[in-house]
Amino acid sequence: MNGRRKAVEVKDLRFSYNGREVLKGVNLEVEEGEFLAILGPNGAGKSTLLKCISGILNCRGVEVFGKPIEEYSRNELARIIAYVPQRTEPGFMTVFDTVLLGRRPYMGLRPSKEDLEAVKRALKRMGISDLALKTTNKLSGGELQKVSIARALAQEPKVLMMDEPTNNLDIKSQLEVMRLAREFSTEGGTSILVMHDVNLALRFAGRFVFMKDGRIMADGGREILKPSLFREVYGVEVDIWEVNGIPVVVPL
Repeated sequence: MNGRRKAVEVKDLRFSYNGREVLKGVNLEVEEGEFLAILGPNGAGKSTLLKCISGILNCRGVEVFGKPIEEYSRNELARIIAYVPQRTEPGFMTVFDTVLLGRRPYMGLRPSKEDLEAVKRALKRMGISDLALKTTNKLSGGELQKVSIARALAQEPKVLMMDEPTNNLDIKSQLEVMRLAREFSTEGGTSILVMHDVNLALRFAGRFVFMKDGRIMADGGREILKPSLFREVYGVEVDIWEVNGIPVVVPL
């Protein structure tokens, strides 16, 4: 384990929706400081796995820092794990107040100076300080996504989990979000992202889990990237090239 703690451990995780098994005995360990990208086709169970690990879905078989997830209170868990969903619905709150919601696990009746400073830092890190007084229903999809990520950063979590965080973002913003996730892990946190953009994941993440039909098909670093894997997981033929030392998957 290289002296690092297990941030997340999943043991024989099974989960069903309306009698349909979506996760079929998933086993996974993620250490502190890792940047893990979870990849696979639609319906593979990626988002369900993320929701189980983050405590959104009730399940057995998930431990966070050595403790079963069901033994944490909601506040305790929110101080450890921040979850960014695929989509956030806009409302009539300002961007500042929306990001301030990320401080709820820490706040008393009123936000402290520390809470307000955490919000300002998160807004600055996402490059949206100028949007602070705008209501979220006046934002573009990309801006709203950045607000959602800023709210997660304001939680000051140990584990950052994001479900397709680059959706609705332009190329520059996609790179910024991926760099942020990488920086979060290099600073000692743990980043776990569900992604569809394979090449973006390969450029930034250090570890990759490929899922299909509720199971993990492959888990490892760049050494697992082979055309046969993409044939098995996605049902497509690919070439894998290298550009400036970064693997690039090209569908044929």
